[in-house]
Amino acid sequence: MQVSVENIGSLERKVHIEVPETRVASEVSNRLQSMTKTTKVQGFRPGKVPLKVIDNRYGEQVRKEVIGELVRKTLVEAIDQEKLKPAGQPLIEKIDDTAGKALAFTAIFEIYPEIILKPTEKLKFEKPICEISNQDIDGMIEKLRNQHRELKSVERASQKGDVVNINFEGFINGEAFEGGKAEKYDLELGSNSFIPGFEDGLVGRSAGEEIQLKLKFPKDYGKEELKAKPCEFKVTINVVNEIHLPKVDKDFVKKLGLNQEDEESLKLEIKKNMEREVELSLRQQHKDMVLQLLYKENKIELPRSLIEGEHNRLKDELEKNLKNQQGIDRKKIASESESVLIEQAKKRVSLQLILAEIIKLNDLKADPKKVREMVEHAASGYEDPKSVVDWYYSDQKNLAEVEMLVLEDNVIDWVLEHSNVVEKKCSFDDIMNKRQTA
Repeated sequence: MQVSVENIGSLERKVHIEVPETRVASEVSNRLQSMTKTTKVQGFRPGKVPLKVIDNRYGEQVRKEVIGELVRKTLVEAIDQEKLKPAGQPLIEKIDDTAGKALAFTAIFEIYPEIILKPTEKLKFEKPICEISNQDIDGMIEKLRNQHRELKSVERASQKGDVVNINFEGFINGEAFEGGKAEKYDLELGSNSFIPGFEDGLVGRSAGEEIQLKLKFPKDYGKEELKAKPCEFKVTINVVNEIHLPKVDKDFVKKLGLNQEDEESLKLEIKKNMEREVELSLRQQHKDMVLQLLYKENKIELPRSLIEGEHNRLKDELEKNLKNQQGIDRKKIASESESVLIEQAKKRVSLQLILAEIIKLNDLKADPKKVREMVEHAASGYEDPKSVVDWYYSDQKNLAEVEMLVLEDNVIDWVLEHSNVVEKKCSFDDIMNKRQTA
């Protein structure tokens, strides 16, 4: 077999293969010979059909089958011989299978790029860490108290910290705008839930008052059509409510579904829960931070076929998510999302290649114990966890997905261990707020 490789692009290869006619003829002859033992032909006893008869009847069909198999088989042999790593399905063209001549054909495909990673010790990370303080615990207790607050109506004028129940409608140039109207809406004064000036304009007001507020939407307001627009709101105060927070006692603890007997025990339990939340949040933030820097610092030329494959998967995911949503222009959203999806596909493919290279270079393995822990954690949310665990371990494909997640975690740990890391102390709120906005 003769093989020649032509570089037709930085990652594109054209492979020309010639298979000797003797090999083709031998394969065809062997196939026909075996058919004489099994093929039934009228006028001949089973196993006694002459080779010439089989050749006349089936020779052309058998040759086509053999050619197809040889093309696939010799292409694999050639790729292995030349130590090529195809990144996509080869395109077979120009098959010359003229009888009496060598079988010749050409295959075009992309190969995986050579990956040269930036030395890990040159990567710099600012790694957020968090220790739960007494102030954090007290703040959490206040949040829990606020979640179980009671509203009691008062006859006095409103003040900051009160919750007013209001009807309101907004206008621009005398015309009501979409989303600017509500009735019996509870608004905590001082919460900064509305545009600047709205809540301040309701301080010192009593139930039954009707107020007109002339305001202006901020320049960075979320809706483009309302940015920096002068507006007017007509507001009616229905009720002024005072907030009453529960005492931290046994009744309050029961409302939280806990069994602690005193405030100190409650604080210890809350601290444990906060530490679990912080650990999960920090783990994800560290992972996002490492992946983002690996992507930024290791630019790789990507095969188009890999980008296209990942892009198609992302499009399918988007279409599934939009399928059951009513009142939206799916085609418009899909069109507007196209460039974003392409960039996401490039990032995903890059990170897949980078992570695979780190795993290979450092011989990282998925610890079976950690795989088991991850499987059991995933199964714990189901009614019958054991059957879910058995399902994972009954199919190597299912388990391989979990093993890949464990390997990914191993990469994150390895990179953080071998890079230049500076720890940055953060509060509980800083960590949790960052998770919510990520």
